[in-house]
Amino acid sequence: MSFRLRLTFFGAALVALTLLAFGWLVYALVANSQATAQDDGLKHRAADALTSILTAPASELNGTAGPSLSGAEDLRQRTDPFTEILTAAGAVLSATGRVGSAPPAVPGSLLDAAARGGALATVDAPGSPQLRLYATAWTRTDLGLGGYVVAGQPTSIQSENLKGLRGFFIVSSIPTLLAAFLASWLITGRALRPLKSVVETADSIARTRDFKRRLPPAKRSDEIGLLSGRFNGMLDQVEAANQQLTVALEAQRRFVADASHELRTPLTTIRGNADLLAQGPAVDEEVRREAARDVASESERMSRLVERLLTLAQADAGQHLELAPLALRPLIDSVFRQAQAVHEDRRFHNVGLTDATIAGDADAIIQLLWILVDNGAKFTKPGGSVEIGLRQHDSTALLTVADDGIGVAADDRERVFERFYQADQARSNNGTGLGLSIARWIVEEHRGAISVRNNTGPGCTFTVSLPLAG
Repeated sequence: MSFRLRLTFFGAALVALTLLAFGWLVYALVANSQATAQDDGLKHRAADALTSILTAPASELNGTAGPSLSGAEDLRQRTDPFTEILTAAGAVLSATGRVGSAPPAVPGSLLDAAARGGALATVDAPGSPQLRLYATAWTRTDLGLGGYVVAGQPTSIQSENLKGLRGFFIVSSIPTLLAAFLASWLITGRALRPLKSVVETADSIARTRDFKRRLPPAKRSDEIGLLSGRFNGMLDQVEAANQQLTVALEAQRRFVADASHELRTPLTTIRGNADLLAQGPAVDEEVRREAARDVASESERMSRLVERLLTLAQADAGQHLELAPLALRPLIDSVFRQAQAVHEDRRFHNVGLTDATIAGDADAIIQLLWILVDNGAKFTKPGGSVEIGLRQHDSTALLTVADDGIGVAADDRERVFERFYQADQARSNNGTGLGLSIARWIVEEHRGAISVRNNTGPGCTFTVSLPLAG
């Protein structure tokens, strides 16, 4: 069963329940009002009879003439109201209604209650229809007579009226329900039309993979319009995610290709020199020493490359550094001293180191310092200088590493932080192109930023900003 048909049945069912509740309420009100109206009518009829008794001759009231049933209607066949006059002893003087050949029976308890004031009762005597009776006392003080006036009517008149009302409700409910069903069908069709457009658009996107397609702008501000807007928003996110996935897959493909290329070079060198060394004594001693040095050098470079690839793989896997309060100056002093020993042909200077404490990872910060220091030493000529500085600005620690080398072209200042990117052959200097990528990841893990600018003179300056520990 379709959703539209279910909604249509639901709407028709609501209308049916409403009609049922409304009909029951009207039926109850009519039934109650009919009983009240019948009682009021009987009271008025009894009052009219009392008025007539005030002017009636004594012969009609003393009971000597016997009961008068002339013109009385049989209550088993008619439902008209009747009046019955009784003496104080309960003998019938006259009646306008009868049951067969006898006047309607009036219970003594009703007459006793009537003596104390008007009384109502429903009487269900054998062989007689159920009657609603009202009794009240009458008195003729001028004649010394008294008795009772009883006004009554069969209760079946109420049933007949209510039966007609029930028939009206049943007959009128059929076209009403049909009209409600048709109206619900049309309304739900109109309301669900935008949802059909959503389904068609989703099917088209799934079939064509065209993530740029959108639903027409919603002209309505109800839930359907809100759904259309949210659907378009979801498509925006899907398109963005698809673009990110495409870029990520392309970067992964490029990463694998570049890594293969970078690993192929040292492996080729190592294999060539190994073949050369395998020739034994036939190779000159000096050549063998050079080949051994090349094998060691390329092995070291390949080891660094693999280590940095593993670091970047850790970053790609979403692993994060554990940060703790960390003083920067002792780490800078340690790397500064070691760098002077490693790069003996370079001059290292500090340009004012202040004390600064950050939330950081000591091993990662040391790796960051070595990447920047090695980078500065790599791109300066022998005898060149590398300067390291540390100062505080507001709530940030600013670490700078400057060199007097060849600098960085304006177009390359952002790209130097990409993996395997090397600006040109002059600046590549047999590097892997991974160091600054790792440096940026370490800085970002410390919620900081890294940038590079060219100096006024030769060389460039890398600036790392890290938030101070709270």
